[in-house]
Amino acid sequence: MLIGYARVSTKEQNEARQLTPLKQAGCEKIFIDKESGRNFNRTEYNKMKKLLRFGDVLFVEDLARFGRNKEEILDEWANFQKQEIDIVILNMPILDTRKYRDLPGIQKLVSDLVLTILSWVVDEERKRILEHQRQGIAIAKAAGKYKGRPVKYTENEPSMSHALELYEKGIKSIDEITKITSVGRSTLYRKVRELGIKRKK
Repeated sequence: MLIGYARVSTKEQNEARQLTPLKQAGCEKIFIDKESGRNFNRTEYNKMKKLLRFGDVLFVEDLARFGRNKEEILDEWANFQKQEIDIVILNMPILDTRKYRDLPGIQKLVSDLVLTILSWVVDEERKRILEHQRQGIAIAKAAGKYKGRPVKYTENEPSMSHALELYEKGIKSIDEITKITSVGRSTLYRKVRELGIKRKK
């Protein structure tokens, strides 16, 4: 079976650029994650791993879409090779394990060498991005412009707990609840959906 894997770092990013070459490669099923590549604990990636079997081929458009941690990339790659699952990195033709099926020694040599170099590059790029983020935040703080991330409420925090109680009782309007508790309308609605709270009429 030919399986494709695509990943973008956030829900706002578009994965279309990766999907076109995966479809052109003949992938019968494509898994898409909209999560960070800092590790392999990703929903769709783990679903894909459970589906992959001996003789399958995994297609990824770019090594950076596969992951951004050097050691973990190497471990994942080695595990796929042990299961005799081929891997094809479409924008790097040398990383196509199908080419070396009859040359196991060469396959390991080429894969290990190129993958080590590329995964190191990916890892360094990740570190560079993080360092630039830190520098940007430091500059923004120094200029008094950095506000940090918005507060994420849980149902156990007093303000959210109060907002949920008022919502459930139905004694205050949504606008009144947000003014009293300072919990945003969309945040409140999201938590209500998550917890399945019903508002009294």
